[in-house]
Amino acid sequence: MDKFTTLTGVAAPLPQINVDTDMIIPKQFLKTIKRSGLGKNLFDEMRYDAEGREIEDFVLNRPAYRDARILVTGENFGCGSSREHAPWALLDFGIRCVIAPSFADIFYNNCFKNGILPIALPQEDVDKLMDDAGRGANAIVTIDLENQVITGPDGGSIAFEVDPFRKHCLLNGLDDIGLTMEKEAHIAAFEKALEARMPWQAHAG
Repeated sequence: MDKFTTLTGVAAPLPQINVDTDMIIPKQFLKTIKRSGLGKNLFDEMRYDAEGREIEDFVLNRPAYRDARILVTGENFGCGSSREHAPWALLDFGIRCVIAPSFADIFYNNCFKNGILPIALPQEDVDKLMDDAGRGANAIVTIDLENQVITGPDGGSIAFEVDPFRKHCLLNGLDDIGLTMEKEAHIAAFEKALEARMPWQAHAG
């Protein structure tokens, strides 16, 4: 998992509440177990018409937001079924931070496991960032995870909270496997001691 330290990029506004995981990545794209390739189908039913043509006025189809790295959206983002493909699709598109007043719990947890930073802020702060995001290519926002500060296009800053353990994992690029590998030396030492104490156990089976 890539480390998340400081992220600077265009913020795309999606002023919509209750965006569920089926809207983020529709069920017909869940057949794959690969994390790559899902970005083209992110928000598929909002991005494309029935013939597969881009809907021009959808935010991520506008030229200014095609390379957006941050998404500013409404409350209860990521509700619905608990599909890990939703953060996979966001990440594959290039979005590494989602800012909203609130998130569905499972989606929120899945974001951290996949290198995306979900930031929950009071509605008034989200409204300010939504206004900033409306500036198109000038909607450059910086997320400083170490100092837990968001800096907008005009230089104004907003502080945010994040769980210390989850912050540690993102800063160091640690998913569940990475966390386990941090303890590799301890695991090896335990196994060696166990083998010395119970050699028959090591050769069992």
